[in-house]
Amino acid sequence: MNQKILFLCPHNAAKSVIAAAYFNQFAVQEGLPFEADSAGTEPSETVSPVVREMLAQEGLDVSGVVPRRVTAEDLQNAAHIISMGCTAEALNIAPENIEWWLDVPMVSQMPEQARVLIRARVEQLITELRVQS
Repeated sequence: MNQKILFLCPHNAAKSVIAAAYFNQFAVQEGLPFEADSAGTEPSETVSPVVREMLAQEGLDVSGVVPRRVTAEDLQNAAHIISMGCTAEALNIAPENIEWWLDVPMVSQMPEQARVLIRARVEQLITELRVQS
């Protein structure tokens, strides 16, 4: 059974969706025993159309992703939690249990810059997990 990596952003409509899509692609390519999921504290109704299109151009299909609220079970079962805008208070979890990617710009304002930074961070995380495995 794969270990869960949980990516969080407030609306689960952009940053966390991008991160999970890249992570799952890279983890499969590397044969790592991890699988990413995403959630938010104030989920939107749909994934951002900009995100769907941007990822589709790279062959990543997120059309089946429906933004959802993070649960206590998600937080308990995650081997690694990464937040891009959700606060520890909103998650009701100790801040030291979360990795914070606070410098990722808003996808609605800077979609390409956000995508590039998230992809680079995910690649770095994959490298760290490969070393640990």
